Amino acid sequence: MSSYDPDSQLVKELALINCRELGGMPLAGDKTFRTGIFLRSGSPEWLTAGQINEVKEYGVKTVIDLRAVEELKGSGNPFASDPDVDFHNIPLFNGDPNGNDDKTMEFILTHTLGDYYVIIAEEMGDRLAKIMRILLNSDGLTLFHCAHGKDRTGVVAALLYSLCGASRDNIITNYAISYEYLKDFLAPSIAKLPDNMKHILRSDAHNMVTFLDYVDSRWNGDAAALLMANGLSGDEISALRRKCMA
Repeated sequence: MSSYDPDSQLVKELALINCRELGGMPLAGDKTFRTGIFLRSGSPEWLTAGQINEVKEYGVKTVIDLRAVEELKGSGNPFASDPDVDFHNIPLFNGDPNGNDDKTMEFILTHTLGDYYVIIAEEMGDRLAKIMRILLNSDGLTLFHCAHGKDRTGVVAALLYSLCGASRDNIITNYAISYEYLKDFLAPSIAKLPDNMKHILRSDAHNMVTFLDYVDSRWNGDAAALLMANGLSGDEISALRRKCMA
């Protein structure tokens, strides 16, 4: 398996925060994750009209917004009503992360983000399967994103990479690097948070370790088993692998 440089996946041409190509990840069997099919990023809510056009001119045809319904209502998504884009909102958060008494946010404050990633897999596995089905059947470039492109986006990326045979270490690196790409953007927000909340805006490696340990223990290290238990067929798994592996 060849060496992995996450910086090589950065998409600097677009104004999206934490925007990265999924392609270029080394896979087992001397294969590589295919470029030109999937992008990941933070929310596009900040984009100007010109920057939105740049995203479409880059080749994005499908957008999957992983944010909660209340997040989408609050900040919108410029692609939601764009006739040139196939838009989907598939929340990987139940509730409102900006709400003062949100139960999920209360959980995250007393647990790790990795613990929440496990909840995504356990309680929203059908949504993960639906996301994978859209990724399989989409044409052109598909962009999937959450608010900052590190947590919910990170879970989807980790499952895709695991499904296709990326190494555990590289999946963790791909996750943890998010904070390096986001820290300037997030610095003002982190500065305002009490110490017990700062971890929410980081991407500490142990979070992905927790999630991958869960896949190992609950699903025998097989991301396909998790997805098939939630409605994705074996044929769809095989087709998605063929689409992703160069």
